[in-house]
Amino acid sequence: MPKRVDHAERRTEIAEALVRVAGRRGLHAVGMRDVAAEAGVSLRLVQYYFETKEKLLLYGLQHLAERFGERVAARSRTVGDDPGPRAMIEALLMASLPTDEASRAFHLVYTSYAVLAVTDPALAAQPFIRNPDAAEEVLAGLLRQAQEADLVEPGVDVQLEAASLLAMSAGLGTSVLVGQRSPRSAAAVLDHHLNRIFQGSDEDP
Repeated sequence: MPKRVDHAERRTEIAEALVRVAGRRGLHAVGMRDVAAEAGVSLRLVQYYFETKEKLLLYGLQHLAERFGERVAARSRTVGDDPGPRAMIEALLMASLPTDEASRAFHLVYTSYAVLAVTDPALAAQPFIRNPDAAEEVLAGLLRQAQEADLVEPGVDVQLEAASLLAMSAGLGTSVLVGQRSPRSAAAVLDHHLNRIFQGSDEDP
């Protein structure tokens, strides 16, 4: 009998190839033929699954978001079975810093998507905007939990702080990527601002 093809797995393999090539050359320089070569499949197969480069890019963006979620989950597991709001916020923010090859590729490619979204209406639409918005809401929710447990300083605007932390993390990630600062320095900046938001250095009420 012919081998059964797992289409979801094949699409994931192609998306991973896109991320690898874009991580080396930049998303703007990647074509479907490049992705096919990286994945070790024919151009026709890539076109079969995605039809156009635009659809491949949108799927790749979704794949990046899923990988980011996995990185956050992995980091949160390292701080125990019941991490507090601050530990979860740190896990989310630190997961986006380019501290190793995988996170470097994530930040580079995701930033490339942001640049392309300026001129590409399809990328600028909800599929691109939705992921940063979702991350901001997660951060705001964690800050509300901390606020309800009296873990943050009085008067903290959780929505404003969530937006600020997310923007800061993105900017710090770029500064690490271009060699302006080290990952340790970027982490120290994030820690400084979390110390400003949270009361003391202990999450326990």
